[in-house]
Amino acid sequence: MPYVDRQNRICGFLDIEEDENSGRFLRRYFILDTEQGNLLWYMDNPQNLPEGADNVGFLKLTYISKVSDATKLRPKAEFCFVINAGMRKFYLQANDQQDLVEWISVLNNATKITVPKCGESQPAYAETPQEVLGAMKQVSYKTEIVGGVPIITATQEQSEGQNGSDRGKRAQNQLPYFLSRGAQDQSLIKAGYCVKQGAVMRNWKRRYFVLDENALSYYKSDLDREALRVIPLKEIQKVQECKQSELMMRDNLFEMVTNSRTFYIQADSPEDMHSWIKAVSGAIVAQRGPGRSANTRVRCDSDTITFPK
Repeated sequence: MPYVDRQNRICGFLDIEEDENSGRFLRRYFILDTEQGNLLWYMDNPQNLPEGADNVGFLKLTYISKVSDATKLRPKAEFCFVINAGMRKFYLQANDQQDLVEWISVLNNATKITVPKCGESQPAYAETPQEVLGAMKQVSYKTEIVGGVPIITATQEQSEGQNGSDRGKRAQNQLPYFLSRGAQDQSLIKAGYCVKQGAVMRNWKRRYFVLDENALSYYKSDLDREALRVIPLKEIQKVQECKQSELMMRDNLFEMVTNSRTFYIQADSPEDMHSWIKAVSGAIVAQRGPGRSANTRVRCDSDTITFPK
């Protein structure tokens, strides 16, 4: 889903057909910068690219005449919309139906030109990116008691799709290549790309994470069969939204505390971050079971879930 970053810009991942009519869509990270009047796209979130890395494409907002749903124009491209810019049409794919609706709305809003009526002065108040997104979705939080452990997650007041289902969500929860081709592992809970900080060099790299009923593993890509590391769920003590995200200047950052180290992991959106926290927490509770001794205590504050050893 598009979200507002620390610089007050609307951001998120989309697939774009960079070569018109090629039918080949490439994953890119988009930044809608209304102050500079640009829509830019990068190979990845610039936070994860080398310092000074340039965008791979950009479009002046003044060139955009209309943004609209293109699912009928491109029936084979799921959740497709089109940006009309002069003589060129840019076709993009969103992650799901809600993502599609929100991107069309924020882009049309950013390119809208309001001409005041005769005798009227230009309004001094303009909507901020947070207000634009906030008008479309109201985010609330819910607490679920699973196996005696309170789990706090963000929820959407509106349904996530037009029919209320999680239809699509192509990029975030796709199966790893080796599972999708053969017999699928029935213990798979969640899979998708995130960015993690290295233990030694402290650099950030995109990795493919797979959560099952016993462990959280990460791979170099979804094509790899051998995991770079496997973290048993029994070793995880705590999973929460990162309190140090301001110091690290990272959006959508959560931390996972284990017996040996703390893993810092960056999701692609706030929704994806909360989804990972909920999935890992739920898998831990399911593994350890609801049965707890009388002297076992579970510590839980507003954003922290701590599990007994």
